[in-house]
Amino acid sequence: MPVRDLAALARTLERIHGAVVSGQPPPSGPRSLVARSWERMIALGIDPDGRNARVISDPGEVESRRRSTRLRFVVDELVQTLLRLPDAADLILVIADADGVILWRDGAVGARRRADGLGFVEGAHWTESIVGTNAIGTALAEEAPVQLFSAEHFETSQHPWFCSAVPVHDPGDGSLLGIVDISGPAFTLQPTMQALVTTAVRLAEARLQIHRQTALMRLRDRYATLLAGTTGPIVIVDDDGWVALAQGILVKDRIEAPDPGRAVHLPGAGPCLPERIDGGWILRPGGSARLRVRVSAGSTSVQIESDNGVLRVPLTQRRRQIVEEITRAGRRGTTAKELSRRLYGDDEHVVTVRAEVSRLRRSLGALLTTQPYRWSDEIDILDERATDRVPPA
Repeated sequence: MPVRDLAALARTLERIHGAVVSGQPPPSGPRSLVARSWERMIALGIDPDGRNARVISDPGEVESRRRSTRLRFVVDELVQTLLRLPDAADLILVIADADGVILWRDGAVGARRRADGLGFVEGAHWTESIVGTNAIGTALAEEAPVQLFSAEHFETSQHPWFCSAVPVHDPGDGSLLGIVDISGPAFTLQPTMQALVTTAVRLAEARLQIHRQTALMRLRDRYATLLAGTTGPIVIVDDDGWVALAQGILVKDRIEAPDPGRAVHLPGAGPCLPERIDGGWILRPGGSARLRVRVSAGSTSVQIESDNGVLRVPLTQRRRQIVEEITRAGRRGTTAKELSRRLYGDDEHVVTVRAEVSRLRRSLGALLTTQPYRWSDEIDILDERATDRVPPA
């Protein structure tokens, strides 16, 4: 789009923005994605004049978040792909985690200096609830790619910018890892920018899949000899629970991520004790008692009871609703489409439901099965939402 057209669009958006934030009828409505976000901002009481306080994590927390995210494996590749473009002189690349915290920032010196004035820096929490409608925060809220131009941002201080943001998902389980964003002066926006960022993210996701498979292969090669001389059930997994090797037990590609000092339940083997190894964990059967899962109405956690003690898995409000719906479905189980209808009233949120269940299974592992979603037959469910109990298998 030529600069003069961008200038005309910016003036139109300024008039729309000014009317909406002042409570007046706008000359025309903003596009639906922006309208939804502005409604959230008005409800939250976000200041459109840009006087909203910034939240900045300290360097130690930022470094901890960097070490714990798989995005660290693709930072260099994203920089090479997006900041080596011919028109990248005024652009800035930002990579945020799934909480909207900026972990990496790179780009032109002038762009970084202007971004400093917005608090668009490493460690900043760039969510809608803190800085208003912006590509990173709105992409998190919508769980979709977002491109914003000029006065589509809620804060007037962000109007001189364009931002193109695309969510990055773990190719293994679909969980959200974070957001990749390219930003720059509004009138430098190119028609292909959103497509370029999307392509770079897809390449990064493919690289993450290759990285995981390579790491599992190394883990498998390193400990294959150990398994060859061992009898009895044994499983070797990486830190996220992806299976590198299994002997004497049939497991799926992934189990619950091991945690030291706590047994992991594997169908067919019962509670297994994790043992730390280089690059992952070895799990061996450590008991035969059944696990009991206690579900209470309105509870903020699921309680898992065994002979080794009690584990409480924290739940967000949405995941608590999912747990209650899966419990209500009983042994029949439920599907993503059915959960979408129960939670949202329509069939349009299947992808969101699958992502939430995927995140839930990272904590509950094999206790929740898929196709359909249901509790495993090898555990007892104590349903305290009502007087009835789901009978054991």
